[in-house]
Amino acid sequence: MSDRTLAEAPAEPSRRPVDAGDEGYSKDLKSRHINMIAIGGAIGTGLFLGAGGRLAGAGPSLAIAYAVCGVFAFFVVRALGELVLYRPSSGAFVSYAREFMGEKGAYTAGWLYFLNWSTTTVADITAAATYAHFWSMFTDVPQWVLAFIALAVVLTANLISVKYFGEMEFWFSLVKVAALVIFLIVGIYLVATSHDIGGNTPGLANITDHGGIFPSGVLPMLLVVQGVVFAYASVELCGVAAGETENPEKIMPKAINSIMWRVGLFYVGSVVLLALLLPYTAYSADQSPFVTVFDKLGVPGAAGIMNLVVLTAALSSLNSGLYSTGRILRSMAMAGSAPKFTGVMNKGKVPYGGVLFTAAFGVAGVGLNYWMPGEAFEIVLNLASIGILGTWAMVMLCSLFFWHRSKNGLVERPSYRLPWAPYTQIVTLVFLVVVLVLMWSDGGVGRTTVMFLPAIAAALVGGWFLVRRRVAEIAAAND
Repeated sequence: MSDRTLAEAPAEPSRRPVDAGDEGYSKDLKSRHINMIAIGGAIGTGLFLGAGGRLAGAGPSLAIAYAVCGVFAFFVVRALGELVLYRPSSGAFVSYAREFMGEKGAYTAGWLYFLNWSTTTVADITAAATYAHFWSMFTDVPQWVLAFIALAVVLTANLISVKYFGEMEFWFSLVKVAALVIFLIVGIYLVATSHDIGGNTPGLANITDHGGIFPSGVLPMLLVVQGVVFAYASVELCGVAAGETENPEKIMPKAINSIMWRVGLFYVGSVVLLALLLPYTAYSADQSPFVTVFDKLGVPGAAGIMNLVVLTAALSSLNSGLYSTGRILRSMAMAGSAPKFTGVMNKGKVPYGGVLFTAAFGVAGVGLNYWMPGEAFEIVLNLASIGILGTWAMVMLCSLFFWHRSKNGLVERPSYRLPWAPYTQIVTLVFLVVVLVLMWSDGGVGRTTVMFLPAIAAALVGGWFLVRRRVAEIAAAND
């Protein structure tokens, strides 16, 4: 058969590799769930809490950092979307890494993703506890206690069924979107009317009179990029959720394509408005910038309501992390590269072993909140960034191998494709390396995090030698 005939012939679903970890799930996620999960993945703790400190450090140029990182985040999720349309799987990029890069690739992709979400879980419960301290009734409650309560509540809901997860994420995301839309409308009104905000008049003067777009130079904007990448940590979630939805071929393209304009509107638009409303020096790392604005505005209860919204964002991210790692770990467990118990499902068809395994690291995060409540968020944020960079790199590598196989006529690309391949994958991989270099250049916690890379690599290599025999036995039994 010629290459041309191969390329024109539709790929037989039965000939595509089957991920044993995909069996047993219910298809209870609907179109509205996937659409809101995609939104929730693009709006998280990184924007609601992290933007305050980054605005204080980089000034209005933060909007540029969000825009650039948002483009690459879109490339990653678009590449994953193409793979999902080729073969939907709850194992997502781990399953694709297994197909295109072998078991070592799947093992690496899965554990880097676990590193991402196990540390992000700590960041989320830390953020939730920080938000709760805004209200006087919780001021005297230790941060670690509030972090533990947040973890317990979301974990309980996540273990019931995927339908509960979908509903919880739907409403969490709806709250976030509604709050940002209201903020954008109110913010535009305040700028248009030059309404006084805590003694400041909104407008371009808040940028031009305070050092311009780059008040401290270009370098601070470059150095916050690694933190900005964390803000987009959940964009891949809709790809994982595709394995538990009906008709992903119809739902996924619409959900993924909408991410780009959401990034432009919610991230870049919000940061630009924040810069216009108050001088960048008015913001700080210990309070959400949105809460800062409403607090200074003096509207009774407005800051409290906004704080409730950002608390919702943290719980949403925590909810997503427990969900996705449970599915990824199950795919790995079925192949032998994760502990057996992480592949066990309950009556609600939830891989509770993997969910509990991730939650266990959240409990360790409760301890971190006990010993280092002030530094907990920044420490885990940087470690999570390493996991995110690794996960994004694996997605783009899978996409690159998929593109190469399609050129050889071995697979057929779906009509929904990553544009400008293979250059898009290559440029994105270069960008991820640049982010690592920036983390090193930043010094402090960022440099310490990069110095962890050899230890992470050694742990991955050591872990592989522990599981490789079981992986080989399972692979042989499935042949």
